[in-house]
Amino acid sequence: MTQRPGEVAPLSGATRTASGVSPTGDRHQAGTDPRRRRRRLPRPPHPAGLAMGTLFAVVAMTPSLLPRDWLYQGLVSGISGALGYGVGVALARVLRFVPAWRRLVQTARGRVPSALASRLVPALVAAVAVVVMLVVGARWQRAMTAAIGMPPPSTLDWLRAGPLLVLIAAAFVLAARGVWWVSRRVDALLERRLRWPHAVASVVATVVVLGGVVIVNDVLLQRALGAADAAFAARNDRDHPGVERPSVAERSGAPGSLVAWGSLGREGRRFVAGGPSADELRTAAPGAAPTTPVRVYVGIENADTPRERAALAVEELERTGAFERQVLLLVTTTGSGWANNSAVESLELMYAGDTAAVATQYSYLPSWLSFLFDRARVSEESRALLAAVEAHLAGLPADERPLLLAYGESLGSYGSETAFTSLADIRERTDGVLWAGPPDANPVWHALVERRDPGTPAVAPVYASGLLVRFAGDAAQIAVPTTPWEPPRALYLQHADDPVVWWSPDVLLSAPDRLREPPVGTDRPTMRWFPVVTFWQLTFDLLNAKSVPDGYGHNYDGLVLDGWAGVVPPDGWTAADTERVRAVLAR
Repeated sequence: MTQRPGEVAPLSGATRTASGVSPTGDRHQAGTDPRRRRRRLPRPPHPAGLAMGTLFAVVAMTPSLLPRDWLYQGLVSGISGALGYGVGVALARVLRFVPAWRRLVQTARGRVPSALASRLVPALVAAVAVVVMLVVGARWQRAMTAAIGMPPPSTLDWLRAGPLLVLIAAAFVLAARGVWWVSRRVDALLERRLRWPHAVASVVATVVVLGGVVIVNDVLLQRALGAADAAFAARNDRDHPGVERPSVAERSGAPGSLVAWGSLGREGRRFVAGGPSADELRTAAPGAAPTTPVRVYVGIENADTPRERAALAVEELERTGAFERQVLLLVTTTGSGWANNSAVESLELMYAGDTAAVATQYSYLPSWLSFLFDRARVSEESRALLAAVEAHLAGLPADERPLLLAYGESLGSYGSETAFTSLADIRERTDGVLWAGPPDANPVWHALVERRDPGTPAVAPVYASGLLVRFAGDAAQIAVPTTPWEPPRALYLQHADDPVVWWSPDVLLSAPDRLREPPVGTDRPTMRWFPVVTFWQLTFDLLNAKSVPDGYGHNYDGLVLDGWAGVVPPDGWTAADTERVRAVLAR
């Protein structure tokens, strides 16, 4: 047979053997082809992905709201770097359709001396950029810790974030590559077996694989939440050190109580076992006859539904004579049932114990898990308790009703606030509210901040000249502005560096007002907004929000007394009275 020019002659049977080895010794088996072995090695990082990933990782080292250690820095930079890598790869794929970009890339490749250099140089530049920014970042963190009185990190410790962020980013990138590989295999299967057009097969394969990932994640999440609920339920039975069963009739769990001591849960038992002594009450309010404060608590094991727990709480309030007290405080707890003892005790000391406080438990999970995955329960619990108490108060003569107050912190503030529809509703149904560390999800708070008076910053907003509601990060701000503050009063306590207040999914792609405005009265490095990265910085700040001294982050113990003195001061109350109570609390 005559062979045409450029045509490759087919292999005859003589040139093949059963072993796959030709007479010349060439191997044609896929497993021994060196080119195939090279294809099985992991692909090197995409240049555009590496560049964008490095940019995201180093930007994540800029200051956020709170100081963080090298471990948190490695996590936030690793996650940000992986996301940046994905953005870079996607952007490069889109730009391939732009002729000018293709010409630029071809020119750049022609100037690179070798393929090895094209891989090593970007990696070396990325490594240098990370190290330099870690050194600078350590300096920023030392300035932040010094401003709030925390031990400073060393540069050597801070450099440990480098290897960690590389591992975190690599893990996420490899996981994404695995999902993409599965998508390609499904795409090829649809084209080869079902003869589907390439475009249709690609879309279907992507949808199928991503749907599978979502389903797997949902199943894993539900199992993880179930395991967490079981773990925290077991913890609910273990008491805090030093907690003892009360013996006075004014406490839930005491002899004669409608709820058993053992059923109150870990946080409930601490709540009813606390409170000031008679000597502390006399010292805080000299001249007044001290009264044992009422503390009522209903645990999640005491009743099955929010309405049933609320009804049981009202029965306990009746038993303890709570409706005969001067003040009745509704406390909305966090996820685990925790209530801030400082907030309750401050009010008890101010009124010489002539108070009653009631709280209920609706979950075992910690606050942040409840906020992310089970937020509706706290709203239902708060609404049920408020409705039950209001129904009982409606049957009392108006002049015999106690002052009705509401308090909540963090998730508790969200639940407490969502029992009302507006500021007008709050003022109509209560005699004052104090909410500390309100999340951005609080609907009334969010609306008030959005409609703040022109010229006032988001970190220290003024609404309607401070006539009905105020916002404060310290004691001095409670008196701002100096215009009258009409009762019933509402007060939000919010630190400028509390990530619980400022975290929101919206931060992913848009800068909040708080970060667009010039910093107010700060003596430390300030936070800047960057797309995607700032969201992860704030997310890890959430985990760190209680690890800073009181007066910073999500710690409001030292400010709640000033809050109550501003919202519902007893008749004739002065600044000297506040300081006397503060001294008792400090003991």
